[in-house]
Amino acid sequence: WLKLWYSVYVEPQVRYSTREFYHNAIDHHIIPKLGSVKLEKLTMLQIQQFYNELLKSGRAVESILVTGGETQGSIVKILAMAKEQGIPVKETSPAKLDNMCGHQNHQGVIAVTGAANYSTMEDIYKKAGDQPLFVIIADEITDPHNLGAIIRTAEIAGAHGVIIPKRGSVGLTVTVAKTSAGAVEHLPVVRVSNLAATVDQLKKDGVWVYGTDMEGQCWCEIDYTGPVALIVGSEGKGMSRLLTDKCDFIASLPMYGEINSLNASVAAGIVMYEIARQRAGIKAR
Repeated sequence: WLKLWYSVYVEPQVRYSTREFYHNAIDHHIIPKLGSVKLEKLTMLQIQQFYNELLKSGRAVESILVTGGETQGSIVKILAMAKEQGIPVKETSPAKLDNMCGHQNHQGVIAVTGAANYSTMEDIYKKAGDQPLFVIIADEITDPHNLGAIIRTAEIAGAHGVIIPKRGSVGLTVTVAKTSAGAVEHLPVVRVSNLAATVDQLKKDGVWVYGTDMEGQCWCEIDYTGPVALIVGSEGKGMSRLLTDKCDFIASLPMYGEINSLNASVAAGIVMYEIARQRAGIKAR
């Protein structure tokens, strides 16, 4: 028998010891009760059961963090299950896991869970109904405050959903949910494996793809009244070259100051509200 303190880390700094997580998980029907076994005496098989039930529960799991070299026994099965579900597995240092779980014994593996569940593309189309599609594509936004602000503005501006990549982007963390002011509960957020393939499918469905970049057409001179997929580039790097090449239009905002870039969520908000204005038929003075 092995002594286990199993920890799940939810940003920011919400940590559960084995005992706290075990009873919380049972209360929320994430895992079944393990009978009368003492929490201090869980086998590696039961460690695997914790993770198996978590991964099968449908709860959003952002990633699995594992220390280098922890690729034996039940951990191999946990990582394989995560791979099957497209959950990123990231190798990290024992020190980082120690800090994340409050220096309790983590057994070399931690699940990072999201603050909200993800939706599907079908959910976005269902929300759009008979209206022209209006969707935001966040291209590797890594700042949770930026993504939360984008989701918040998108919901208020009448967008039907937000699409993010599984890798290279922040997910639906607690910070993202808080910054969105609850918008994550009302607006479908879809996480996809391949943004380029998703854009290709949108184009096949008759959606016009708009990018945001310094080199483009003035944002308020573009027609957004049809089906729209607006790509918002990452902080610093902007849109990837692959996605830029797939855009039908590039919207540009004028810069009059000494710095040459806007916060991603601010730039997205300006263009989103131009889309909302045109769709509402509001005349510009």
